Amino acid sequence: MQLHIPQEKGVPIQPGMIGLFFEDINYAADGGLYAEMIENRSFEFVDCFGDMGDYYATHDYGYGWHPTTACGEGRMAYVMGSPVNRNNPHYLRFTATQAGQGFCNQAYSGIHLEKGMTYNVSFYARMARYQGDLTVSVEKEQQVFAQGSVACVHAPEKTWQKWIRYELTLEAKETVSGARFVIALDQPGVVEFDFISMMPADAVAGVFRRDLFELLKGLHPGFLRFPGGCIIEGNTLENRYRWKESVGAPEGRRSNYNRWAVHLTSAENNWHTQYAHYNQTLGIGFYEYFLLCEMIGAKPLPVLNVGLACQFQSYELVEMDEPEFAEFIQDALDLIEFANGPVNSKWGGLRAQMGHPAPFGLTMLGIGNEQWQTDKIDFFARYTAFEQAIHAVYPEIKLIGSAGPDITSERYSAAWDFYKRECPRKDGFCYAVDEHYYVKPDWFYDHVHFYDNYPRNVKVFSGEYAAHPVSGMNMPEANNLEGALAEAAFLTGVERNADVVVLASYAPLFARIGYAQWSPDMIWFDEEKAYGTPSYYVQKMYGENMGTVTLPMHGQDKVLEQAHLYVNASLDERTDELIVKCVNHSDADQEIDLVTPAQWQMAERMTLQTLACADGLDSYNTPAAPEKVSTRTETVAYEGRLPVPANSFVVARVKRSC
Repeated sequence: MQLHIPQEKGVPIQPGMIGLFFEDINYAADGGLYAEMIENRSFEFVDCFGDMGDYYATHDYGYGWHPTTACGEGRMAYVMGSPVNRNNPHYLRFTATQAGQGFCNQAYSGIHLEKGMTYNVSFYARMARYQGDLTVSVEKEQQVFAQGSVACVHAPEKTWQKWIRYELTLEAKETVSGARFVIALDQPGVVEFDFISMMPADAVAGVFRRDLFELLKGLHPGFLRFPGGCIIEGNTLENRYRWKESVGAPEGRRSNYNRWAVHLTSAENNWHTQYAHYNQTLGIGFYEYFLLCEMIGAKPLPVLNVGLACQFQSYELVEMDEPEFAEFIQDALDLIEFANGPVNSKWGGLRAQMGHPAPFGLTMLGIGNEQWQTDKIDFFARYTAFEQAIHAVYPEIKLIGSAGPDITSERYSAAWDFYKRECPRKDGFCYAVDEHYYVKPDWFYDHVHFYDNYPRNVKVFSGEYAAHPVSGMNMPEANNLEGALAEAAFLTGVERNADVVVLASYAPLFARIGYAQWSPDMIWFDEEKAYGTPSYYVQKMYGENMGTVTLPMHGQDKVLEQAHLYVNASLDERTDELIVKCVNHSDADQEIDLVTPAQWQMAERMTLQTLACADGLDSYNTPAAPEKVSTRTETVAYEGRLPVPANSFVVARVKRSC
C-alpha cells in the first residue's frame, strides 16, 4: 500500500488545538490535583440526597473526623460563634478530660507518606480553656511515622483568645499508606480548631499535587477548559459553581457540595450514594486555574453559568426578565476584568493582591456548559444576551457556544441551525461550537470523516469526547487500548479538518481509584501513585506532534481505511518535518510506502512513536503496571516505508529539504 504525500499544502492547524478539560468529578480537585491531604479541613461538609428536581443536603460537619481512643475519648463539638471566616462558620471545639486525648482525620483512603519527605501542616487554634501545647502526628496501628510539637500561645487570664495560625513541618520516618492524621492535647482543657491543612512540601506552587501536575504538563496542552462540566450549573442554582467565591484567601472560600455527590441516586439506594459527602473546598479556585494554565503553557478557557441549573438533573432557572439574570452576565464581565484587568481595577486589583499583578491573558470564554434549547429554556436568547454584553466591552474575547449533550439528537440540529443563522450576521458572534460525544469505539472508526462536510464558516470545539468500550463507576479497565486506538483514528479526521475543528479535549481528565463516578478517564491515581491511560498517550502523541499545516489526502485515506488503516499527514514548517499519523485497526502488521515529492530530500533517519501492547486490545494500565500500554520512541533508518504493527497507533517524523 502506498501513501502519496502531496506537494501542495492543505489548511492551517490551529496552534494549541489539542488541550485539556478539567472538571471536579471523580475527586479530581479535592482529593486529587489539589495537594491538600486533609478531608473536610474546615468542618463544613454536608451529606447529599435527592433526585432530579428534588435535591437536599443535611449537615455533617464532623465528617472524616473522629476522636482518638488511646487515652479515652475527648468530646468533639462542631460549633458556630466566632469563626476564622464567616463564609465557613463552623469549627471544632475539642474538650480533653485527660492528657493525650485528641482527634484524627480519615484523609480519604488514609495518609500516604514517603520516607524522608516533608509535609507542611498548618491550622488555626484558639485556647478557649487550655494552658498546654499540642502534638501533631501521622500514625497507623499505634506506630508513629511523623511527629511534631506546637508551642501554643496563651492569652492572659480573663481575656479573649484570638485565633492563632500555627505551622510546623513533619518529616516521614518511614513510608506508610492508610495512616491517620492526629492532633493531641498534652493536658486537659478546651481548644477550638479550624482550617486544618497538611500539604506535601513538594506541592507545585504550594497547591498542585506534583505527580498529577507533571502528567498534565507532559501533555503539552494548548488550552485548559475549566471548571466543568456540570458543576458550573449545579443540581440547584444554590450549589452552582460561583467563581467569585473561589478567589481571595482560601479561608474565605465558601465550602459547597459537588453536583457529582448525587450521581446515580435511585430509590434502591434511598437517593444516597457512597459519594454523598463529595464536597468542594475550592482550594483550587479560578486564580489557581489561571495559574495552572500559565505553568503548563495552556490558554485558559473558563466556562460560566447562564442562569440554568444542570438541565440533566434540575428544572431550576433564572428567567431572563428577572433582575438576578443580570448578575450572571456581570459575573462574566467581572471575570474578564479579574483575568486581564489593570491592578487599579476592582477585580484586577484582587488578582494582584493574590500574587499576580500581570494579566493572565484570557482570550476565550465558554457561555454555558452543555445547554440546549427547549420549550421552557431559551438558551439561544441567553447566549445572545451574553454575547452582546461581553462584546460591547471586550470585543476581542472569543466566545464558545454549546451544541448540547450529544451530536445525534434534534437538540444538536437546532443548535447548529441557530449558529449557522447568527454567525454570518455578526463577525465574532461565536468562535466555536462546543460538541460532546461519549460513544462506543466503533462509532469513532465509522465517523472518521464526521467533519468533512461541516460548514467552514462556523468552527467547532470538540469539548468532551471519549471512546467507551464499557462505562460505569470505578472502572479503570474501561481505559483500554481498544478505546484509545479508536480515539486516535478519529483524531486523524479531526486534524485533517483543522479549518473546522479549532479546539479538542478528551473528557474526563482525572479519576481517583475507588472514588470515580464516571469511567473511562484519562488519568487515574490513588493516594500514592498516578498514571496515564492509553488514552493519555494518544493525547500526548497528538500534543507533541501537531504540524502547522495539513497535507491533502486526495481520497487516499478512504482507500487505506479499507485495510483498517486510518492515516493523516501534516507538515511542521517550524522544523521542516513531515508528520504521518496512522492507526492500524487490524490484527496483522502492515506497512505503508510513503511516496514523497521528487524535489523533497528526505533525511536518512526518522523518529517513530508507537502505542501498542502485545497483550491485546483489552490491555489497560494499573498502579502496579502503570506503563503496560505506553509509547515507545525510537530513531530508525528511513527507507520510505512506515511500519504499523497490529492494533497500534504510530507517529512518524521525518525531516525534509527542498
